[in-house]
Amino acid sequence: MNMAVTGISHAGETVSKNDFLRPEGIPSPSSNPLTEDKANLGKALFFDTRLSRDNNMSCATCHAPDKRWSDGRLRPLGSEHVTNARRTPTVLNSAWLSAFMWDGRAGSLEAQAVLPITTPHEMNFDLPSVIARLESIQGYRPLFTKAFGDAAVNKKRITEALASFERTLVSNTAPFDRWVAGDESAISERSKHGFKLFTGKAQCVSCHKSWRFTDDSFHDIGLLTDDFGRGAKVPPQVTLMQYAFKTPSLRDLPINGPYMHDGSMSSLEETIKHYEKGGLDRKSRSLEMKPFELTDAERLSLIEFVKTLDGGPLRVDYPKMPE
Repeated sequence: MNMAVTGISHAGETVSKNDFLRPEGIPSPSSNPLTEDKANLGKALFFDTRLSRDNNMSCATCHAPDKRWSDGRLRPLGSEHVTNARRTPTVLNSAWLSAFMWDGRAGSLEAQAVLPITTPHEMNFDLPSVIARLESIQGYRPLFTKAFGDAAVNKKRITEALASFERTLVSNTAPFDRWVAGDESAISERSKHGFKLFTGKAQCVSCHKSWRFTDDSFHDIGLLTDDFGRGAKVPPQVTLMQYAFKTPSLRDLPINGPYMHDGSMSSLEETIKHYEKGGLDRKSRSLEMKPFELTDAERLSLIEFVKTLDGGPLRVDYPKMPE
């Protein structure tokens, strides 16, 4: 089957199944090339609650393997059970991201890695204390030595190791991937119809592009919120970034929600209906937010398609904590 000619026309563009092919290999920056030893150290750090002030939270507390590397909560609970205003995003497929956090305030995985550790309403610690604590744990010495050549502990090494492990977290092959690769039996006819809606009438592909189903950009999708999102990180005259948040990937979505940056929607049906209505009409609303109307059957087809993007839980063996 020639996948290059199986496109659907949308907004003057042709969308082909080839546009959704998974890449080979995992990218990493030249400043922090991916190695097994760095990833192994990063894995230990990721699951270690001692990176938090009160020894009660790890990165995996909010990015749990059995919760699609998120936490399944409407709003995450940080240090001292303080509620965060934004839903926990997954760390799956982070190796391909160019901006991190819902508002894009971190420009690399390395820059992102330290933020939860030092944020008061998350792990609520400070780097000098983290470094001192890790230096006191003899079991970390061989891990740092294998990863970096000696046992020295510093911010750069901690962030590079965490980022390296996070880059290894890649979605499993999903039914959609097998269909894109040529297996017509991999997804149902209803799901195929949902793909046509996704790339056509429903306009989802305007923002949910590529194999990760995101444009890695920021949009105001018309949610009722007082959170300025990306708009708080750029000059106020950049109107389109007010109330704008990063387009999330649609791969491996939590089965029962919640959805949106604030967890305000509990089902895929509710989420799709929001897009059908077009959201709140304001100056900052994304130009891609154009109302449309689906029948009940079409909405079900679209939901069935989105489910084909789920490759199932990505499981890892929990590391033995260094002592």
